[in-house]
Amino acid sequence: MPAQLLPASAAAFSSRSAPNIVLNTKVDPWLTATLKRINRIKRPLNSVPQHFRCLTETLSSPSAIWTLCSLMLPRLPDSELVKNPNPLVEAVYNYQLIPIEAYVVHVDMVSQNEVAFKLTPETIESLVEYHKEVHSVDTSASTFHWTEKSVQLKKLQEEFVQAANKYVYRTNAMALEGLEEDGAGELLCGRAEEVKTAIMGLFLPLLPPPPRPVDVVRPTPVLPSSTGAENWWQPSLPSTYTNAADSWKFAPSDPVYTSADSGSGMWASMEASMCFDDVPQMQSPTSSYSDPYTTGSPSPPQYYSLPVTSAAIGQLPLPSTLPQQPCGTAVGFGGFGWDSYQNFTPLPYAM
Repeated sequence: MPAQLLPASAAAFSSRSAPNIVLNTKVDPWLTATLKRINRIKRPLNSVPQHFRCLTETLSSPSAIWTLCSLMLPRLPDSELVKNPNPLVEAVYNYQLIPIEAYVVHVDMVSQNEVAFKLTPETIESLVEYHKEVHSVDTSASTFHWTEKSVQLKKLQEEFVQAANKYVYRTNAMALEGLEEDGAGELLCGRAEEVKTAIMGLFLPLLPPPPRPVDVVRPTPVLPSSTGAENWWQPSLPSTYTNAADSWKFAPSDPVYTSADSGSGMWASMEASMCFDDVPQMQSPTSSYSDPYTTGSPSPPQYYSLPVTSAAIGQLPLPSTLPQQPCGTAVGFGGFGWDSYQNFTPLPYAM
């Protein structure tokens, strides 16, 4: 039911007044039987106005106090409880029974079919005292200390006072079957457990503040001295490697021989000597040779290539300049020059 349908007497810190009662056009038989049971003086209950008048007078009586439930709560904080080997003695000295009493503020049997109860000032005072003297001490002892702990504890007590005064228990209108003489009554059908759970839910724990996030100090990144944004992350190479790489842009004027070239020339000369038996030994003129090495640092291609020969290799005559000799299957092994291989000068080549 919306809160605005409750009467003003159900608001927090409001004084008690006559309950607001709304009956249907036809009264339920159980309500008629309940009113006849509690009335000492027999009065006619033959119409809806008669039921309304009888119920209003009964629930407006100062003695019309309902006992919703009873709470067994400790008298002292945990640190001050009496220790005794006899559990009965401990129960007597350490615990107290607080009755939760209330009065009827609203009865609606038309739209919501419910009844509303509000706690009495005496019950609210007992609960507030227990919260301040026992519950607050226990919940404060169970938490660590921080700067604003006392402020939070005081705020928790104020919130409980507000919640206890605002609490209104609303249940089905059939709860009026527990009505007794002089308007008092008790809740039936296990409704007392609902009230007990709701009242104990008002005692909130003292929550410590959440841990503050730790500020991570990050080192300031060191920016490079160069203002270019595209190559600031690349490592710089020495100037010698740069100069060596630039030298490869121009081809050398003199031929450069490697060990692979010298080896191929050696096998070509041996094949020619086997095919031509009477080849005159001709001394080729010494050709000019340039040292491919430089005094500076080696360029990357020279650094990773095969070793370069350090001596010049004599040039051999081409096959086209030699006289034609018969070569074929009819020629004996002597024609290939196997018997005069000692006359050839060994060719120097680099290993």
